Amino acid sequence: MTHASPPLDIKRPRALVTLGVFLVVVIGVGALIGTQTAPGPWYAGLEKPPFNPPNWIFGPVWFTLYVLIAVAGWRTFLAAPFSAAMALWTGQMILNWAWSPAFFAAQSLWLALAIIVPMLVLILAYSVNRWRNDRVSALLFVPYAAWVSFATLLNASLIVLNT
Repeated sequence: MTHASPPLDIKRPRALVTLGVFLVVVIGVGALIGTQTAPGPWYAGLEKPPFNPPNWIFGPVWFTLYVLIAVAGWRTFLAAPFSAAMALWTGQMILNWAWSPAFFAAQSLWLALAIIVPMLVLILAYSVNRWRNDRVSALLFVPYAAWVSFATLLNASLIVLNT
C-alpha cells in the first residue's frame, strides 16, 4: 500500500509569493557569497587536474542549480514546513553557502572538503526522503547531486595535487 500526498496547491497567491522568497533568498545569498569569494590569484596558482572546468562555467551552473534548489525547497516548505525533509534541505543549504568562504576566502582545501562531503550526504538524503512523497523535488536535486559529486572530486583532487 502506498501513501500518496495531497497535491500541492502551488497556484495560490501565497504559494507564489513564497516561491519568490525562496528564489530571492537562495539565488541572492548564493550570488552575494559568489561575488565576495570569487576565485583570485591563490586559486589561479593551484595545480589543477585535467578535468578542471573553466572559471566562466561556475556562474551559469550555480544560477541554474540555485533555481532548482529553491523550487525544491519551496515545494517541500509548502508540503511539510517542519519536516525532516525541510531540515535536510536547510542543512544542505547552510553547508552550500559555507563552502565558498571556506575554499576561496579561507583558502582551506581541507575545510572545504570537510564541508562538501556532508553537504553531498544531505543532498542525497533529501532526494531519498522526498522520492516517495514529492518525486519532482527529489528529481530537481539530481543535477545538483551530480555537480556536487563532481565538485567533491575536484576539491579532493586539488588537495592531492597541492599538498
